[in-house]
Amino acid sequence: MRLLVTGGCGFIGANYIHYLFETEPGCEVVNLDKLTYAGNPLNLRSVEERHGASGDGRYRFVRADIADARAVADVFAEHRFDAVVNFAAESHVDRSIDDPSPFVTTNVLGAQVLLDAARKASVGRFVHISTDEVYGSLGPEGKFTETTPLAPNSPYSASKAAADLMVRAYVQTYGMDAVITRCSNNYGPYQFPEKLIPLMFDRASAGEPLPVYGDGGNVRDWIYVRDHCRGVHLALTRGAAGTVYNFGGNAEKTNLAVVRTILAALGKPESLITLVADRPGHDRRYAMDFSLAARELGFAPEFDFARGIGATIEWYAANRAWLDAVKSGEYLKFMEQWYGGRA
Repeated sequence: MRLLVTGGCGFIGANYIHYLFETEPGCEVVNLDKLTYAGNPLNLRSVEERHGASGDGRYRFVRADIADARAVADVFAEHRFDAVVNFAAESHVDRSIDDPSPFVTTNVLGAQVLLDAARKASVGRFVHISTDEVYGSLGPEGKFTETTPLAPNSPYSASKAAADLMVRAYVQTYGMDAVITRCSNNYGPYQFPEKLIPLMFDRASAGEPLPVYGDGGNVRDWIYVRDHCRGVHLALTRGAAGTVYNFGGNAEKTNLAVVRTILAALGKPESLITLVADRPGHDRRYAMDFSLAARELGFAPEFDFARGIGATIEWYAANRAWLDAVKSGEYLKFMEQWYGGRA
């Protein structure tokens, strides 16, 4: 099986490539990544060493932008892919509020460029990785199903919803074999420290204030990234063409509860928690009904939240050098701009 994985140097994409080489003997992977601030080749150092040019040659990295039609066409001309798995995306809601334009370019135009290239190359399957945020916000009860109407509330989620609809259009118009996956909040190794869990770990470790939006009562369904990667692979190998599959972790937690769990694990006081002004359009609650994926794909999360958060904190504690290396000047500048004056 030869796969094009886009965004493979990012958090979920890198975990998926690790998963592939651990579970799929003989797989070949071309990783196409633009290497934005959140794309880190160090996430795949061990894969490069074992399977890159100096190893068995089953892994190749290509630096390119999925919105660059010529660069994407060149990759498809050089390789014959069995499938495309599209993780490439701008994914941070706060950044999308600050400037929506990169989200439209990468998440919408980029998806269309990839779809067109895959269609022209007669690729067997296209898996598009989306998000629960396309559904909008839930009340205190109920869960998102695959038939929940799309109602995105941020520029990020709107761009992902637009990409989902583009995938649907290619299925309906061109008969493409494409599958969409939508997942709840991921956590685990290699997550860039602008997201809640690594951000809170980093700040709490240093004894710094922990910025929590609003009253901290926003609820997310947390899924350990390894479980998500397994779900994506099940969708690739077993999913029905044209189908959307939800994945979740059965772990609804308020943001405040997550932060308190991290503080307790690190032996830090809850007085570090600092409530800041809520961000615009902040969805109150997400929860995923993944019964379709359970029935059709055999999916179920293996990590409950206690096990997953323990493994995550342990990984970050053991990889401080990685965490320090990814905190670039651009990242620090954005964090100061966004969080510095929002108390």
